[in-house]
Amino acid sequence: MAGSEAAWQAANMGVQVVLHEMRPQVKTFAHRTGNFGEMVCSNSFRSDDHEQNAVGLLHWEMMQAGSLIMTTAHQHRLPAGGALAVDRDPFARSVTDALTSHDNIQISFEEIDTLPDEGNWIFATGPLTSENLGKAIQAETGADRLAFFDAIAPIVYAESIDMNVAWLQSRYDKGETEEEQKAYINCPMNKAQYEAFIDALLAADKTEFHEGETATYFDGCLPIEVMAERGRETLRHGPMKPVGLTNPHNPEEKAYAVVQLRRDNSLGTLYNIVGFQTKMKYGAQTAVFKMIPGLQDASFARLGGIHRNTFLNSPTLLDAQMRLRSKPNIRFAGQVTGVEGYVESAAMGLLAGRMAAAEILGKPLETVPQDTAHGALVHHITGGAEAKTFQPMNVNFGLFRPLENSGIKGGRRGRKDRYKAYTDRAKADWTAWLEGQA
Repeated sequence: MAGSEAAWQAANMGVQVVLHEMRPQVKTFAHRTGNFGEMVCSNSFRSDDHEQNAVGLLHWEMMQAGSLIMTTAHQHRLPAGGALAVDRDPFARSVTDALTSHDNIQISFEEIDTLPDEGNWIFATGPLTSENLGKAIQAETGADRLAFFDAIAPIVYAESIDMNVAWLQSRYDKGETEEEQKAYINCPMNKAQYEAFIDALLAADKTEFHEGETATYFDGCLPIEVMAERGRETLRHGPMKPVGLTNPHNPEEKAYAVVQLRRDNSLGTLYNIVGFQTKMKYGAQTAVFKMIPGLQDASFARLGGIHRNTFLNSPTLLDAQMRLRSKPNIRFAGQVTGVEGYVESAAMGLLAGRMAAAEILGKPLETVPQDTAHGALVHHITGGAEAKTFQPMNVNFGLFRPLENSGIKGGRRGRKDRYKAYTDRAKADWTAWLEGQA
């Protein structure tokens, strides 16, 4: 995501770009193809609400900047009840076609395993940085790579879901159209079924870490069994929360827990189990997930998995222009910088591409306004975060500077007005920043 966006932005500013990609010659655990922009976990870019949601605001800012990733996502969007979900394979093919057909972009398929001393480089190697490059980064920075494990949710064939048990509904019927309001398949559990599911989850065979590996999980992408280990009710208050849903098969009975599945392709033939990233072994996954009412006869197009994510301690290593302090000819972008999520990764690619191109053209960019979504993120990773406890971060309004003299109430009661004020302020600042580059 980040490398694709960086190349697109720089090329559109008139700079000749060489885009290096090690796939498909060098494969990763999670990728299936050599396409750019391949989505390996969820197929969702999360909320598209640009007035009340920080990630929706990031969508808006990227669209104003001519983002390849966001524009292509909207071209291949699927009903998702207010979220921006996409048909993942056509999305990746379209991103690839756009990059390969751009006059200012040359594609080079090989692994880069060193940090060059000359030239202008952006490393956007994402969560699956190759071992050799990881060692080169470690040698240059003099610090151990920080790592966590990211788990992939399983995908189910829609035809194998029992719709006599499950039903179609977005939480709180969210969405503008009936299709949006019925974007999710819901599988209900009563208390006994939930307790049995938790027991099986805790007892299931899990993937073990290799000797000498250490990891911390990112809380936004915890394996479900790790959540269950934190308390038997954790899942019921997380991805399995039953609120905002009414079972039309039994409207008088409130479900104790609900498993949601979200459409994964435009045909509606594939659904991914929302929030069900897992490190269970394949045989255990099949047995445990078939305990979910409605999935007792499920067939899986893909089972879950687990892979290592790597990221820099960016507050100590990168400057405000996202350059490596020890090698200023190199920028980093994307998830390797310590942002989390497709959108945040692509947004950091957008900034890195523009910053690098502007430097090459002799017209360095003005500092990104901190009160924008992009500015809040880049400020966080390049100095706003506490280096000793630095962990991957999604964009959120907690990264934004407080509103001054707004008169808006604090706490939950003033949240709607406060979020709208945040987004209004950000849009004005972002628009002015972009206009300054025209």
